[in-house]
Amino acid sequence: MQNKITLIAGGLLGLVFVVFGLNFFLKFLPTPSPPEGTPAAAFMGAMFGTGYLAFIKVLEIIGGILVAIPKTRNFGLLIIGPIVVNILAFNTFMAKGGLLQPPVILVAVLSAWLLWAGREKFINLLNRAAV
Repeated sequence: MQNKITLIAGGLLGLVFVVFGLNFFLKFLPTPSPPEGTPAAAFMGAMFGTGYLAFIKVLEIIGGILVAIPKTRNFGLLIIGPIVVNILAFNTFMAKGGLLQPPVILVAVLSAWLLWAGREKFINLLNRAAV
């Protein structure tokens, strides 16, 4: 049962990151802008204007594909993990409504589940680094 949940969680998290990553380039879903003059608008303006956001979106697509494939899931989590932390930080400190938005909750819960499901491999990675 846990394996099926992990497969579904990986596929769903991968799909979320691939869809939202591709949406940045293809614009097939409406994307609301933060209100003008807010810290969120300044932050997004800086990320968009410098090209940094495009780089992040490419990482989201790559990480999403890797997370959806069971053999590469943990490598994908290493790529999207910092992005998930930044999504949580942005929604906590800059966006109104913050962490209560369903996509934010979904990404956080799915990421936490997959990290927990693959904890043995991550612990081994940490143990090897200590040697």
